[in-house]
Amino acid sequence: MVQISTNTGVPLEGEVMGIRIKRVGVLGAGVMGQGIAAHLANAGIPSYLFDVAPRELTDAETAAGLTLDDRAVRNRISADGVLAMQRAKPALLYRADLAPLVTACNYEDDLDKLAECDWIVEVVVERMDIKQRVFEMVDEHRRPGSVVSSNTSGLSVAAMAEGRSEDFRRHFMVTHFFNPVRYMRLLEMVPITDTDPDVFAAMAQFGEQVLGKGIVYCKDTPNFVANRIGTFGMTSVFRWMEEFGVGVAEADVVFGPAAGRPKSAVFRTADIVGLDTMAHVIATIAEGCPDDPWRDRFVVPEAMKGLIADGRLGSKTGAGFYKKVRTDEGSAILSLDLGTLDYVDAGKLRLAAVGAARKKETTGEKIAAMVWFDDDHGRLAWKVTAETSLYALERLGEIADDIVNVDRAMRWGFGYELGPFETWDAIGVERSVERMRSEGMTVPVAVDRLLEQGEGTWYVKRDGAPFYWDVASETYLPVPTSDGVIFLSSLADRGKVLASSVGATLYDMGDGVGCVAFHTKMNAIDNTILEVIATGCDMVDNGELVGLVVGNEAASFSVGANVGLIGMLAMSQDWDQIDQAVRVIQNTFMRMKYCDGPVVIAPRGMALGGGCEAVMHGDAVRASAESYIGLVELGVGLIPAGGGCKEMAFRFYGSIPEGVKADLFPFMEKVFMTVGTGTVSTSAEEAKSHGFLRRTDRITLNPDAVLADAKADVLAMAQSGYEPPVPRKVPVPGTTGIAALKVGVHGMQQGGFVSEYDEQLGVVLATVLCGGEVPAGTLLSEQDFLDLEREAFVGLCKEQKTIDRILHMLETGKPLRN
Repeated sequence: MVQISTNTGVPLEGEVMGIRIKRVGVLGAGVMGQGIAAHLANAGIPSYLFDVAPRELTDAETAAGLTLDDRAVRNRISADGVLAMQRAKPALLYRADLAPLVTACNYEDDLDKLAECDWIVEVVVERMDIKQRVFEMVDEHRRPGSVVSSNTSGLSVAAMAEGRSEDFRRHFMVTHFFNPVRYMRLLEMVPITDTDPDVFAAMAQFGEQVLGKGIVYCKDTPNFVANRIGTFGMTSVFRWMEEFGVGVAEADVVFGPAAGRPKSAVFRTADIVGLDTMAHVIATIAEGCPDDPWRDRFVVPEAMKGLIADGRLGSKTGAGFYKKVRTDEGSAILSLDLGTLDYVDAGKLRLAAVGAARKKETTGEKIAAMVWFDDDHGRLAWKVTAETSLYALERLGEIADDIVNVDRAMRWGFGYELGPFETWDAIGVERSVERMRSEGMTVPVAVDRLLEQGEGTWYVKRDGAPFYWDVASETYLPVPTSDGVIFLSSLADRGKVLASSVGATLYDMGDGVGCVAFHTKMNAIDNTILEVIATGCDMVDNGELVGLVVGNEAASFSVGANVGLIGMLAMSQDWDQIDQAVRVIQNTFMRMKYCDGPVVIAPRGMALGGGCEAVMHGDAVRASAESYIGLVELGVGLIPAGGGCKEMAFRFYGSIPEGVKADLFPFMEKVFMTVGTGTVSTSAEEAKSHGFLRRTDRITLNPDAVLADAKADVLAMAQSGYEPPVPRKVPVPGTTGIAALKVGVHGMQQGGFVSEYDEQLGVVLATVLCGGEVPAGTLLSEQDFLDLEREAFVGLCKEQKTIDRILHMLETGKPLRN
C-alpha cells in the first residue's frame, strides 16, 4: 500500500508502495507558482518556491547599500512571489499565518534543496526550450524516486521529457492546475508513455484526497480537455452572436447563471484570464491540431486582435470587453461594441429567453428552456450548445477516453453546473439531433448508436448508481467515484430515506448514522427543517441511530433563518409567534448539542446567521475547507438568537480554566467585534480564529468527501464511548462590560462610522453578550443567555428600522444602514 501523506503524519492509503509527499519544490514564482505553493500550505505541506536571481539592483536596494551578492537580493523575485501570495485578493491562503510554510529560493544558490523534495512541479513560462532546460537542471539535482510534473497547459508532455533519465521519465507527468488554484477544483493529469502507472495513480489520489482537487485524466493534446472545449465554446459564441445581432453584454446574460454558468460567463471570463492569454490559447490549438475538422474556428476574432493591439487586455489593464468608468452616481460597467470597439452602457437587460429559463427549477430545465426559445437569444444559445456538444463528442478518444472526464473538466475547470453531455441529456438527445440535422450539422454515428443501442441518454441510473454511455464499448459503465464517497442523491434513489418534510430529509447513511440534509431555498432554516432535526435526535435518543450528520450537497450549507417569515410576523405585530419561533430554533439546536449520540455538522459554502448557529451546536464539525461562516444578523437589524450569542460567550468566557481569575474584557471585546461587525470567515481555517469553529473541529479539502468524513467522525466518537456534554455556567462581564462597550459604540457613532440605529443595536448586542444587567463575574447558564437573546430579538422586531432593514435585504439582497 502506498502511504500518501502530508507533514501532519496522517497517512492516506493508496494502491501501491513508495510515495510520501512531505515537501514540494515549486519552480516559478509567478501567479500560478504562488497559487500552487499557497495551496500546498493550506494542506499543511511546506514548499520551496524557486525563481531566478536578479541581475540588477532596484533603486531601493541600491539606497539600502545592498549588492547582488546579498541573499535578500538574490531571493527577491521568489520572496516577492511569497509577499504577493499573502496579499492576493481573493485570499490564496486559508490563514495568513500559513505563509511561513513557503520558503523563497533561487536557482543559483538553492538547487541542492531539490533533493529534499518529494515532488517538484514546474510552473515556468510556456516555452519548450526553457522548460527543457529547467528539467535538465532538475534531473541533475533531484532525488531518485521523487515525482516531477509540469503545470503546462498547451505544450507536448512527451517532448518536455525528451533526453531525461529513466528514473525521471518514470516519475514524470503533467499536473495542470487552474487559476486561482485554491478555488478552482480541476486538476488535469497527463502521463507520458514511460510514466509508472502506480506513481501516476498515487499522485492522482494525493491530488484528490490531500489537495481536494477533482482529477480529470487527459491525453497529450494541446490545451488538454477543459481549455480545448471551453475555448471552442467561446469561439462558437463569436461565430454566431454577430449573425443573431447579439452584443457582448447580452451574450454574457445568455451564457451566465441562467444557463448554469458563472456570472463571468464568456466575455468577463476572457477579461479575467487576459485577452493576450486567450489569444495564445486559441493560437496554440490552431497550431497544434492541424487535423481538427473545426480548426478554422480557432482564429483570434478581429475585435480581440484590435483590443490587444490597443493594449486593452482585460482586467489587468482596466479595459477589455468591459471597462469600469466613474459616474456621478459612483461607477458603471460599460461593455464593448464589437463593431466600433467603443464602450457603451447596455443598461438593464431583460431577455425573454433568459426570463423563460429563470422560471424553471433545475439547471437542466433552465438550459432546455433557453435553447428551445424562439428568438435570437434562444437561437444563439442553441447554436453554441449544439456545436459544443458535437465538438466534445468528436474529440472523444483524442483528448479523453470518456464523456465523464469531459463533463467533469467543464464543471470543475469552468464552473459549469452541467458538462456538455449532461447538457445534451437535459435538452433531449433525440430531439436535438433532429434539429441539428435539419440545420445541416454533421452528427457523429456514435449518437445514432446511443439512440439505437442505449436508452437515449448519455447518463442513466441503475439501482441508485450513475452509469455513463461508453462510446468505445457501446455500453453503459459505472461512473467512476472515489471509494467511500457518499452522495445523498444515491441514498434517495436506493430508498434510504428515514423521514422527510418539505424542507429537509433524514437519510440512512449506513452503520447506524443518519444525515439531516436541508433543501429549502438557499437552505434557509424554518420549521420544516427543525422538525426533521428533532426527528433525527429522537431516533438517536431511542437507540435507532448511533448518531447524526447534519449536512448537504448544496452550494451553501444555510444562509440563515427565514428572515421573510420574521419580517411578516413583525409587520403583523405577532410578538408571541416570533417568541415561539425563536424558542423552537433554540430548543432544537440544544437538542442537537445534548443528544444522546454524537452529532457532527458538515458545512460547505456559506453558513450564515442561523446556519452558523446550527454549526456551533454540533458535538463536532467536519467542515469543507471552503466554508464561509459568520453571525450576520445585525445586517437586518437583529441579533443572533438561535444560540449564537450564547455559544460565542461560552466559547470565549468559558475558555478560562475554572478557578483562574482572568480579565474578561479582552474576550468580551473580541466577541463583540466579531458579532457586531458581521464578520464572516474566508475559510474554515479562519473560522477557528473567530470562534465559529473550535480548534478541535476538522477540515476536509475535498468537498465530495465531507459527508463521508463526517460519518466516520460520528462512528469514531460513538465507538470511543461518547457521552453528551455536561451543562455548565460561565462568568460574564455584566454591567461593567456593558458600560465599556456603550462608550466604544457611542464613540464610533460620533465619529461617523456607524448610524444612530447601529449604535442602538450595538447596545442591545452588548447587553446580551455581557450577560445582562448583572454584576461582573456572575455565573450564567446557557438558558440564561438564550432567554436574553430571545427577549432582545423580539424587542428589535418591534422597531420600524429593523423592519425596514429586513424588507430592504429581501428586495435587494443588500444590507440597509438606516
